[in-house]
Amino acid sequence: MIIASRTTNTLGCASGSWRVWSLADGHVDMPAALLKAPDGGAVGLPRSLAGRDAMVRLSVNCFLLEHAGAGGVLIDCGAGARWEPSMGHLGAAMAEAGIDPASITTVALTHTHLDHINGLLLPDGREAFANLRRIVIARDAVPKFRDEAHLQRFRPLLAPVGDGDAVVDGVRALALPGHAVGHMGYRLDTGDDCVLFCGDVFHVHALQLTRPELTWGYDDNQAVARATRLKLLRDAAAEHIWLAGAHLDRPGIGRVTVDGQGYAFVAAA
Repeated sequence: MIIASRTTNTLGCASGSWRVWSLADGHVDMPAALLKAPDGGAVGLPRSLAGRDAMVRLSVNCFLLEHAGAGGVLIDCGAGARWEPSMGHLGAAMAEAGIDPASITTVALTHTHLDHINGLLLPDGREAFANLRRIVIARDAVPKFRDEAHLQRFRPLLAPVGDGDAVVDGVRALALPGHAVGHMGYRLDTGDDCVLFCGDVFHVHALQLTRPELTWGYDDNQAVARATRLKLLRDAAAEHIWLAGAHLDRPGIGRVTVDGQGYAFVAAA
């Protein structure tokens, strides 16, 4: 993986005939108490996070995959204008990188939480991607998407997929259950590298890599989310896979190494 360019809110990487962009949609501050131990109790947090009002800052990342002769595939599209003002800045990041939103023909959603789907619309209600033709989504997540009345205009574009299905040549869906209904990752094989876009498998990676048994309060199924994370970490370390996560600290992409009883994350660049 070659780091091709970097700006304040973007990172561009080249691998084989692919270019991968990490694009910052912003950040959100959430209570540190959302981290949970296997017994469901609060975690023994570092002193700086142990107070009742302690917060952790989560990056919100989207990823664009570009391949010669094909429209761009955007993995998740951020919070749009329907949550905290610290989020919803994907358009600014794309402009910073010189990316035309009209070049995006496919959006692939990891799941249907608002910080992953609301960027389909601009703050003024217009569609963010003028040439969008498909919204790839796990079959099990389709009903959740259809429940979002403000996104009803996009229902005809839904393209349901299952574990192992091809999204485009070189990109396949990978079920990563536990965090949300139909939580889906996407695996890119460039010929030179493998990059796994893993959505919300991690929220506070500085703790969840050293203690991967820790879950997040918004995980639908804590036990399944834990098992998914442990397997992903084992596979990523053994196979030297690049991980790209929606809430990994910027730039949101890097590699995992074994570190004692846990793991360490080595960020790109």
